[in-house]
Amino acid sequence: MIDRSTDEQRKHEWGVILAGGDGTRLKSLSRRITGDERPKQFCPLISDISLVKETQIRVALEVAKDRTLFLLNRLHEPYYADILSDTPASNLIEQPRNIGTAPAILYSVLKIAAADPQAIVAFFPSDHYVSDNTKFMAHIRSAFETAHVGQDLVILLGVDPESPQTEYGWIEPAQAIQGHRQLHRVRRFWEKPCSGLAAVLQLRGCLWNSFVMVASARALRELMVSATPALYNAFVSAMALFSTDDEPTMMKKLYALLGETNFSDRVLALVPERLAVLKVSGIKWNDLGEPKRVLASIQTVGARPRWMENY
Repeated sequence: MIDRSTDEQRKHEWGVILAGGDGTRLKSLSRRITGDERPKQFCPLISDISLVKETQIRVALEVAKDRTLFLLNRLHEPYYADILSDTPASNLIEQPRNIGTAPAILYSVLKIAAADPQAIVAFFPSDHYVSDNTKFMAHIRSAFETAHVGQDLVILLGVDPESPQTEYGWIEPAQAIQGHRQLHRVRRFWEKPCSGLAAVLQLRGCLWNSFVMVASARALRELMVSATPALYNAFVSAMALFSTDDEPTMMKKLYALLGETNFSDRVLALVPERLAVLKVSGIKWNDLGEPKRVLASIQTVGARPRWMENY
């Protein structure tokens, strides 16, 4: 793929590694590996480094280190303090608690937009297995280039499915976007379909939803204003205290008042006309949400991490 990004464009490209989840579905395995309550993203599951560091290595192939932020849960600080000790505090966005993906994404977007109103932002969950980082990040480069031109679009990465998975969300593509063979409009989402429907979706060319996305900060703000205005206004009211000593106290008060909000259900599913899906093929991808997926990914890699010696 030819990289058509200019140096000026790259200065406005940001990455956010989403690492604030509680990892409850994998808790039995992560507890066995580490002997404590740390969430899976801070565990060495596939190799002998943690998932969040593996994600950081992947993201660094296309996003500058000083524009890569980590979205965290302050309650997990005992687990990430050492892992991220070489990361400046200004690159850590610490939520008081986990209340879903919508507040996490909005908080990140507003922090970045305050520093760079022209920002294009890529979001990366920190609990994925990717077989080929270079190929995967080439798709991110393509998404960045598209977002620089089409700043109204929110681009989702949809993975070419290997099987009719019932535990993933699926994206149904619509018509191709002119000039982009692998980029399509989004017709609709299918969340964790039954086995029969999943098989039909695979045959129809639907894609696994990786929850990796790229968009301008402006487009993401517009989505949140439209879909969750109360949530958006609550965060905007706190923006004056961003990057001050009062920010943690203010955010603790704000988070205490907010309920859980899922970004996929409450935002993306409501505005398919603003979305595009970029097909990712030629790699193996796995959401490491279940022990069986972890073991399958280890088998794919042919690795044997230290924790498996006593497994």
